[in-house]
Amino acid sequence: MPKIHAASVADHRAQQRTALLDAARELLAEGDASQVTFATVARRTGLARNSVYKYFTDRRELLDEVVRQAAPRWTGRIRAALAAAGDAPEDRVAAYVTAQLEMVRDGEHRIARAGADAQDAAVLRESADAAHRALLDPLVDTLRDLGDDAPLRTARLLQGLVHAATAALEAGDDYDAVADRAVRMAVAALGGVA
Repeated sequence: MPKIHAASVADHRAQQRTALLDAARELLAEGDASQVTFATVARRTGLARNSVYKYFTDRRELLDEVVRQAAPRWTGRIRAALAAAGDAPEDRVAAYVTAQLEMVRDGEHRIARAGADAQDAAVLRESADAAHRALLDPLVDTLRDLGDDAPLRTARLLQGLVHAATAALEAGDDYDAVADRAVRMAVAALGGVA
C-alpha cells in the first residue's frame, strides 16, 4: 500500500488530482498543448503514468477539466478589475481590456486556446467558448449601464479588439504598446454607443 500524505485517503486523492491538474495547466501555460500527455503530467507530479488513469479516463477529460476550472478564475479577475475601476464607464472598459491582456501576458490565454490535435481541439474549444461567453457578462453589464441599446453586440465587437490585441501579443509585439493602444481604442469606441 503506497503511503499517503494527507489526513485521509479521500484528501490524498484530492491532492493528487489537484497536482495533476496543476501540472497540466503549467504545461499549457508554457505554450505547447501537445506536451500535455499522461506521461508528462505524471512525471511533473512524481506519479507513475498509469496512476493518472485513476483520476482521469483520458487526456481529453484532463484538458477539459483544466479549462473548466480556469473559467471562474478568469471571470473573477475581470470582475475584480471592473470593481476596482469604479463607476466611470471609460474606466470600466479600460479595466476590462487591461485585465484580459494581463491574462494573455500571464499565459492564461494559452489554456483557453489549447488544442494539440483535432480531437482535443473540439472539446477544448467548447469549454473555452463557454469561458469567453462568461467573460463578456461583466462588459455587457457595463455597457448596459452606459445606456447601450445592444450591449451584447457592442461587447462582442469590443472583444474583437481584445482578440486582435491578443494576436499581436502572441506574435511577439510589445505588451505595453499593445495594451495602451487597445485600451485607448476601446475607450474611444464608447463614443459610438452612448
